[in-house]
Amino acid sequence: MAQHQTSRLPADADSDPMAETRTWLEKVVIGLNLCPFAKAVHVKNQVRYVLSTAADPEALLADLVRELQTLHATRSDEIDTTLLIHPYVLKDFLEYNDFLHIADNVLDELGLTGELQVASFHPQYQFAGSHVDDIENHTNRSPYPMLHLLREESVERAVDAFPDTDTIFEKNMETMRRIGHHGLKKLLGQDSNEDKI
Repeated sequence: MAQHQTSRLPADADSDPMAETRTWLEKVVIGLNLCPFAKAVHVKNQVRYVLSTAADPEALLADLVRELQTLHATRSDEIDTTLLIHPYVLKDFLEYNDFLHIADNVLDELGLTGELQVASFHPQYQFAGSHVDDIENHTNRSPYPMLHLLREESVERAVDAFPDTDTIFEKNMETMRRIGHHGLKKLLGQDSNEDKI
């Protein structure tokens, strides 16, 4: 099989994507209770944060394969879920969205469909039928593009423990509408003079 050269960039010394993602998880996802299951794995240090230096989709794909295999081979009490953060590639949401189909195909090829799944978070996340500036999009907007690798058994266990999972989406939308753009920036400690996040 022909080897494709992949492209990578050195980490940016002026930013810390993993620290910013952790802050976002603590203040937004857990702080606003957007995901009632996130707090337990966070406080148990079972969230694996991985910074990808990939500069093209091929390099990111290699990182995704490695992290899926790592998650599958590791006990859930050590790593329950993985956040694969990739600041330098798929910054355009439509390109990112297309890559999600590739991620699903990789799960099939690795024989991990039904065991692991890939969820999506992106700074430009936009739900179908919404406007780009709608506050509701921020339920899935992260500081950097990322792929969230989850165990199916953990999702099922969380659903069993939280019977009203169907209402989470609507509650999250209501939370975002209540807090608004200004409230969200304040929560994240961002300058009020900056553009809308």
